[in-house]
Parts: sequence; structure tokens; C-alpha cells
Amino acid sequence: MDSLLDGQRVLWGIGTPRTMRPHWALCELAIPYETRAVRTRSPETQTSDFAALNVRRKIPVLQDGDFIITESAAIVAYLSDRYATEGNALFPAGIAERARWLEWCFYIMTELDAASLYMVRRHVGLKHIYGEAPVAVEAAKSYFSKQLVTVTERLTAGEPYLMGEKFSSADILLTTCLTNAISDEIQLPKICMDYLALTTLRPAYRAAHATNHP
Repeated sequence: MDSLLDGQRVLWGIGTPRTMRPHWALCELAIPYETRAVRTRSPETQTSDFAALNVRRKIPVLQDGDFIITESAAIVAYLSDRYATEGNALFPAGIAERARWLEWCFYIMTELDAASLYMVRRHVGLKHIYGEAPVAVEAAKSYFSKQLVTVTERLTAGEPYLMGEKFSSADILLTTCLTNAISDEIQLPKICMDYLALTTLRPAYRAAHATNHP
């Protein structure tokens, strides 16, 4: 085992859908780690020590020995790649299947998360910073629902997860977006609710949720 894997693993960040993602991946892969209970936009993120970890002063941040990585989807992909075993992988092995996995991950993070859900957060949860914009909020919710058609079409194919019979990190990203959408009062199709009932019953999800929402 190399020095990186021998090093201490620390995950900075709790309390948001984006911090939930690496907590969940760590639990799915049964990787021991420590948590630093830093919340988004808290005074802890504005310290020079935290800036040394992430100059953007945002959570989550993963320290894996002497390796530091930020951005929730990147952390999840890194963990999936480095710590996956044959019986417990969070991404497919084949080239074409892995390309499809990446396609889902990029779609979820751009169209569902950044273009839709974060727009709602900016003008509802963070309206004291970015101002109220009810038209933009409703447009973002409508856009989310429109983009979700791609997901519903995939789930109606009869397989339980985005990549088929096997759970992957793309499901981690999608589940956190869907639970976030519910909190934003976006109505989800029944098939998405059925999908959530499946993914959120996973033991790793429950363990991660308890850590992310103490």
C-alpha cells in the first residue's frame, strides 16, 4: 500500500447535498475517515488554514494523506476510482459503459444541479446575498422538471439504477439532486420517488446522512 493510502483521510464539510455526496461514497466503499463539521459559508471557511486547503473557501474538501481534492462530484469520482474493489465499484469497467457513466455525471451536475437547483438556492436560501428573483426561481424549477424527463425515461427502462442493475456514483449525484429538489418544493414524478425509496434505503446512505446531518 502506498504512502497516500496510508495517510489520514479527512472530509471537511457537513449539512448540504453537496457534502452528502462524498460522505455517501466513503460509506459505500467502507473507507474509514474523519469528519470536520464545517458548514457552508461559516467563519471556519474564511480562515487562512481553510484557504490553504481550498482557495475557493468552499466545502466539501477531502484530504487523503497528502492529496487534497475539492468539488463534490470530483471527490466522488476520485474515491470511486482509487478505492473501488471488484465487488464494490462505483463506476463501470468497460470503456463505453464508463463513458455513459461520465455522461450521466456531467448531465446531473450541469443541468440539474448548477443550472437549476443552485439558481433556486441563490435567490431563495441566499437571497440576502444575491437578491430575490421570483421569476428566475420559477424558471429554474421549470427547467429542472424539463431536464428530468431524461431521468424518467431512463428509469422507465425497467432497471433500478442509472447504469442498470448496479448502483454507481451517478446515483449518488442524482439522489442528492432529487432530495434537494423536494426541499425546494419541486414536484417529482412517481418513478423518481420510487427510485429515491430504493437509493435512500441503502445502509451507506443512512450512515452518511447521519454524519452529514448531525
